[in-house]
Amino acid sequence: MIGPKGENLGELAINEALRIAREAELDLVEVAPNSTPPVCRVMDFGKFLYERTKKEREARKSQTKIEIKEIRLRPKTNDHHRQFKVRDARRWLDDGLKVKVTIRFRGREITYPEIALEDLREIAEELSDASTIEMAPNMEGRTMMMVLAPAKLGKSAKKPV
Repeated sequence: MIGPKGENLGELAINEALRIAREAELDLVEVAPNSTPPVCRVMDFGKFLYERTKKEREARKSQTKIEIKEIRLRPKTNDHHRQFKVRDARRWLDDGLKVKVTIRFRGREITYPEIALEDLREIAEELSDASTIEMAPNMEGRTMMMVLAPAKLGKSAKKPV
């Protein structure tokens, strides 16, 4: 058992531990139930919970949320329109965001996945100076997608697929 001031009181009976907690006007909290013998501590449980939630909130604030932007294309998208999308993707990669490039097939377009694969290769080649391929092109249902991550400074970008 650990006392109210953090001192080790040794092994005590439950009644004795409860009496010490009542005298200190604090709570008896089981800290390590799996150890032999179980470890209990005399503390203000409400204050303990408050401190723990405060630490969790601070930890959540310091986390960085990774945002993924997406550009959607079709196999029939012409080069001019694709250049607008690639320009947006380059801007997002420069801002440190990940970019998901999705090519959606409609109707019988799905019989020619090599067209979409070639488009994704060209996009990866155009953005190779600003990005690395995080997820290689793969088919999922009627869509083919690839994820690009911003290139790390000092490291060379991965070669396109």
